[in-house]
Amino acid sequence: MKTVEDAELCFPLLPNSSCRKTMLPSSVSLVIHLTFSSISLLTVFLNLLVIISICHFKKLHSPTNILLLSLAVSDCMVGFLILFQIVLIDGCWYLGDIICVLYVNLDYVITSVSTGTMVLISVDRYIAICYPLYYSSKVTAERAKMCVSVFWMCSILYHCVLLRDNLQHPGRYNSCSGECLVFLDYIEGVFDLLSCFIFPVTIISILYMRVFIVVVSQAQAMQSHVAAISFQDSVKVTAKKSEIKAALTLGVVLVVFLICTCPYFCITQITENAAVSTSSVTFILFYFNSTLNPLIYAIFYPWFRKAVKLILTLQILKPDSCNTIIV
Repeated sequence: MKTVEDAELCFPLLPNSSCRKTMLPSSVSLVIHLTFSSISLLTVFLNLLVIISICHFKKLHSPTNILLLSLAVSDCMVGFLILFQIVLIDGCWYLGDIICVLYVNLDYVITSVSTGTMVLISVDRYIAICYPLYYSSKVTAERAKMCVSVFWMCSILYHCVLLRDNLQHPGRYNSCSGECLVFLDYIEGVFDLLSCFIFPVTIISILYMRVFIVVVSQAQAMQSHVAAISFQDSVKVTAKKSEIKAALTLGVVLVVFLICTCPYFCITQITENAAVSTSSVTFILFYFNSTLNPLIYAIFYPWFRKAVKLILTLQILKPDSCNTIIV
């Protein structure tokens, strides 16, 4: 029969080497489990809708949507990673050292890919708004696919090198059985923070400040000349409005991203062990960002709402449904 002390251990059969559980009240533990499970399921489901929409309908194969597809893939993977966080709620890791280091490595990769995709989205909107004459010739779907593919591969390679010692010796830095811990020295940690968060966020902020200034000036110019335009000019104005709306929508995505991720990165730098409790609000907010992106698309993008309707009613199973006019 287990004693109270054994019940507090991750591995009661290894009393001398086992880590101790984080003892939470049963009600708190239940709420955290339900919250993470709900976020995980909702994140995977909503982002799968985005992935299916963009992949299936040919009319959605634009450069901007290719970037949104990359973001949706990384967000969908975040939904699966949340399942591992559910395992860690009581402070114990039961899946072994190899799975631990692979999980942490994948977490690093997905976080950097999400941030990098935000940078690519900012660049895309910057060119579309500030240099519209060059956009169609310089920014193509094929180039967007190439940029996304290269970025994913570079991110995977970079973090494999960064965590090479942990990958070569899984569990090397664990102090007890049931712990999932990877180690980065101070210089590596600072470099990773600069390259994967501070530098990208700085680029995003600068580009979107420029985009916002141009959008405001263009909106004022269109409003002042709307009464004296020809039909041909009205088509150009409509195109401009479309680009401006896309810029504002993706601006909302970027602002939400910064609101959700900045508290997490700030706290991980303040805390001594550079770790945030899985039960903390900042941690939940960090992952919840991946759930919010498809909801933003649903609010601002009519094409996404139409695509979701066709998917949920199984209309996409009909022949030639991929050529449906969505936009």
